[in-house]
Amino acid sequence: MGPTPTAVRLFESATQVAAEAAAHILASAREAIRARGRFRVVLAGGTTPLAAYRLLAGEAADWPAWEVWFGDERCLPPGDPERNSQAADLALLGLVPIPKAQIHPMAAELGAEAAAAAYEALVRAALPFDLVLLGMGEDGHTASLFPGHPVPQGALVMPVHGAPKPPPDRVSLTPRALTASREVLILVTGAGKRQALDAWRGGADLPVARVAALGRIITYLDSAAAGPEFPRVTLPGLPSPDFPSENAP
Repeated sequence: MGPTPTAVRLFESATQVAAEAAAHILASAREAIRARGRFRVVLAGGTTPLAAYRLLAGEAADWPAWEVWFGDERCLPPGDPERNSQAADLALLGLVPIPKAQIHPMAAELGAEAAAAAYEALVRAALPFDLVLLGMGEDGHTASLFPGHPVPQGALVMPVHGAPKPPPDRVSLTPRALTASREVLILVTGAGKRQALDAWRGGADLPVARVAALGRIITYLDSAAAGPEFPRVTLPGLPSPDFPSENAP
């Protein structure tokens, strides 16, 4: 996919971001199922995505038509509460009737290299996704793509070693895979993210900026992350002040 403008929506709180994200996911699912008979979604870890999943668990949807992948995973034993797949299972996947065969966790317990190789084939067969959900860390990382870590040329899935936050070994989709999607929704909440947003605005070579430059991106921010000056500034790839963006009350 080529570069496209990024839509930005600004909300008052992380709670509103989670609620709007849940509504967006449901709308994307309905459209994908109507058009293609299934909904292929990539889930993210993190506090705000998990809040959105909990809201989704209480909604009516055509769950048997959902197919679920993960943007990244920590190399931890199955069932470990720090695994993204386990957190998503407790918040959503274990509560709705998505067939188990249509939920594709990374086998990160095998080690980063083995898990990345196994997941590469699954992802390659699944593309394009309908919706990829991402967050952003305080250092500008997204999925398990960290600043300063090289991305293998041509890969869809990569092993990660030496992550700056534990555990050090992980598996991640690459920017190429994350943006091979009809939509990418990035959720950014909390004052701790403001410095990374400022760096993104300044053109820093952050992983989240690399992803945003490649795909059809929608970014949801809360006011704590955006800061009071955000409506008057621009992020590379995001609308400038004279490019209409939505601001929610």
